[in-house]
Formats: sequence, C-alpha cells, structure tokens
Amino acid sequence: MSRLTHVVSGPYAPPAARREFVAVSADGARLHVEVHGDQDAPTVVLAHGWTCSTAFWAAQIRALAATHRVVAYDQRGHGRSPAARVHSTTALADDLVAVLEAVLAPGERAVVAGHSMGGMTIMAAAGRPEFGERVAAALLCSTGSSRLAAEALVLPVRAGRVRTRVTGAFLGSRAPLGPVTPVARKVLKYATMGPGSAPDKVEACARIVHACPAGVRHAWSQVLAGLDLDADVARLAVPTAVIGGTADRLTPIVHARGLAAALPNCVGLTELTGMGHMTPVEAPEAVTGVLRELAELYLRTTDLDADEKEKTP
Repeated sequence: MSRLTHVVSGPYAPPAARREFVAVSADGARLHVEVHGDQDAPTVVLAHGWTCSTAFWAAQIRALAATHRVVAYDQRGHGRSPAARVHSTTALADDLVAVLEAVLAPGERAVVAGHSMGGMTIMAAAGRPEFGERVAAALLCSTGSSRLAAEALVLPVRAGRVRTRVTGAFLGSRAPLGPVTPVARKVLKYATMGPGSAPDKVEACARIVHACPAGVRHAWSQVLAGLDLDADVARLAVPTAVIGGTADRLTPIVHARGLAAALPNCVGLTELTGMGHMTPVEAPEAVTGVLRELAELYLRTTDLDADEKEKTP
C-alpha cells in the first residue's frame, strides 16, 4: 500500500502507546499525545519536525520506554493532530507548553528533544515561564534558528538570492508528494538523508513524510521561510545539547555549530559524520544516547534538589 503513514514492522515501526490523549493548545488546537513507559519514570518529551509525526521517534521510544516515561506528540496538522488555522512559531510554543502542562505534575520537569521544526519549537518556547518551570534540559537535533533557505544545500548551485528563492519554492510546493515509489525514495534520500542511509531507514522516512497533507506542508514551509529565532536562542538557558549531521542538506552543520556557539548553556555538540537531516532515524543510537545522558544528569539532579528542599525545615 502506497499511502501507509508509517512502516508497520522492524525497528522503525512505532510501538503501541501505553496511553493516548488530546492536549488542547491556547487557541483551541487539538494535539494528539502518546505516552510510553512507566508513569513514575523520568520524563522525556519529543517534538518531531516538519512533515513528520510521532512515528519518526519510534527508535528512541523503543529504546527509552523501559526506563523512562516517553511522551511524543503530533505537531498541529501532522500525524493525528488536526490541521489548525494558525501556523506560527508562537503557536508551536503554545503547543509545547500545552503538552508539558498536560503530562507533568506540579514541580515535575522533563528533558525535551526537538528535531528540525521540533527544535525550533523549543527555541520559540524558551522564554516562556512555563518552559523554565517544566524543562530540566533540552536537545536540539538537526535544526536551525534562521536563514534556512539561504543556507540549505538541496540545490547544488552557488549560494545567493537565486538559490534561496528556488529552494524556498521547492520546499514550499503545494503539489502532493504522491505514492512512495523508487523515484520518490531516491529524491527523499538525496534531499534529507546521508548517502549511506540503509533502505529500511529511507523507507521509514518516506512513509512518514509522504503522509503529511500537502496543504499542511505548504503552510508550515511559509513559516520556516521567514524563520528568525536568533533572539530566542539566547533565552534557552537550560542545559542544551546539539546534534547535527555533516551531510545534512536541509539544515547544514553550520546551523548546529552556530547554535552551540550562541546557546547560553550548551552542554555538547555532536557532529554525526555522513548523516543527513533525519538523524533520529539515521543514527538512532547516537540520538538516544544523548537523551539518556541528559536525563541521567539533569533529571536526577532536579529530583535530588527537590528532595533536599522537602527535608529543609
């Protein structure tokens, strides 16, 4: 079947959630949320990128759910979250805050990870008081804060206004992607993945991306075209790790390096040699490893601090 929204077997098939529910954002947008793992375990919240869905995080969910509570949600218009009237970075921030408030008890904090547009979601929310209260640490994965079309290397031509304009038109096309065919797989692999990506990884990404409605893809492409979150990066004060692929054509490694330099509290930059834009699928162990480390370091510290406060007379 060409219109499957994700693969149904293998390591990139999404596991069944322990619980599913709908979180309601500030403007009434309804967000599909999945919870995996034990309710009392340390919490990791995952925000996927443009044209993707919770299925994109299948490998991380499988690896972490035995020891963590893993929360994944569909960005508005993606996956099982209905399309909304508003498309903006403010709406993305509202949505993340709504999910955090829905899944975390008072005083509880989480590690949040965002891939691509999910990373931009974290940046956009960084200045919110609710973010500071709910987030212990963050991971920005294959993302950037501005100049996305200008820096993209999807078109193999010299940098300049022509490349920027054509890149924006290509990424913002209203045309449906159609069925997943051999040609479609090759195009998606070239544009979004490293040259050595295995066929099962390409297939997993293709199923997810091709399932995104054309109207939703276009609407969010317009937001990304004008993206400028540079000031928000300076507000992201929690310990934050950055991951990027050296073969990423959509958000080249210059973005990861720029974020690492600009963040107030960067706790590591991981450059994945030969990997493209889809790093959670292309290098699942590396991404999961960074998430484990962040949870171990910062959620444990947060819990110990809370315990000490409770003991204080």
